Amino acid sequence: MNPPDPEDGLSLLETMTGQRLGISPWHEVTQEQVNLFAEATSDRQWIHVDPERARRGPFGGPIAHGYLTLSMLPKLLSDMLRVSGVALSVNYGLNRVRFTSPVPVGARIRAVADVLRVDAVEGGVQLSLSVTVEIEGSSKPACVAETITRLYRAH
Repeated sequence: MNPPDPEDGLSLLETMTGQRLGISPWHEVTQEQVNLFAEATSDRQWIHVDPERARRGPFGGPIAHGYLTLSMLPKLLSDMLRVSGVALSVNYGLNRVRFTSPVPVGARIRAVADVLRVDAVEGGVQLSLSVTVEIEGSSKPACVAETITRLYRAH
């Protein structure tokens, strides 16, 4: 369920504390994404980038980096949230991040987000969300985090 898109979306967000923001579409995690993330971060551990060796490892195949899963949040959240009247949004931080289950390469993930708080800040709002990254077909989530984003009004 996506919130309506009124002229001042920030005012609408301020009324949503304690409510479900939405659920993103599913997104497949590919080996190519994992390899590109490994190159970008210099984290080339074999459980991520060596599919043949990983098949014999503890997870039965290659898995995504936990931080790759976390780095997908802006994409997953933008797929469910479009706020009108915003000139700029900035990732402000995270609280209570946990990687509760590995994401196998080829699995599909999605985000489920609930609004924890919306606080006024100079020029906009600070949005705190509880986000759970689900793995299709798994009862255990991949990641649970509290995200903090600042959304600044267009003038």
